[in-house]
Amino acid sequence: MIPIRDDNPTEHPAVVTVTLIVACVMTFFWQVSHDPSAQERIVYALGFVPSLLFTGAELPPGVAVVPPTATLLTSMFLHGGLMHLAGNMLYLWIFGNNVEDAMGHGRFVVFYVLCGIAAAMAQGLPQPDSSIPMIGASGAISGVLGAYVLLHPTARVLVVIPFGFYLHTTFMPAALVLGLWFLLQIVSSLGAPAGEGGVAWFAHVGGFVAGMVLIPFFRRRGVRLFASRRRRRW
Repeated sequence: MIPIRDDNPTEHPAVVTVTLIVACVMTFFWQVSHDPSAQERIVYALGFVPSLLFTGAELPPGVAVVPPTATLLTSMFLHGGLMHLAGNMLYLWIFGNNVEDAMGHGRFVVFYVLCGIAAAMAQGLPQPDSSIPMIGASGAISGVLGAYVLLHPTARVLVVIPFGFYLHTTFMPAALVLGLWFLLQIVSSLGAPAGEGGVAWFAHVGGFVAGMVLIPFFRRRGVRLFASRRRRRW
């Protein structure tokens, strides 16, 4: 089930959401402009490596360019491939504008960063000695999804459901789309092998929960949770 767009209008331009998308895309092009060995060094230098932050481990000389604490932020702009980037930016594009609209630009920046940090902690704390770098915006974007589901649970989301070679499109409530997404992250995290690379399932879960916890404090005055679906004006 792949979301394509929502039917949920905004009142203000999504300046921060668009800026984040542009920043992630530009960073990705910068990554792939290097040779494979340099790309690997970039991932270790700017990705979040739990052992560097929690156990005092160190990178080889010449690789570390920022303090371990700074990688909690820099890791959010790196991606492991084109599909990784495209999937994250699709979700941010669909759901980020409404969450930004509910908070305002400044608060949305703080909210996004806090969700990304919470996601990194959720992934790193269970295995603080892990030397596997974590990269990607998905943890922060998971926070956006958690906020969205509390803000607009009845908003309609157009999704594509593949049936073999046939692609079926339909509108579904955001609560169902994002609820199923969150359930998939939990199930996947329970079955993920410990100490191995791959998708940071715990980061997705942690980011989503952080978004749900933070949205009551970051929404603008007058913005209600569980709001009824707004209709577009033609």
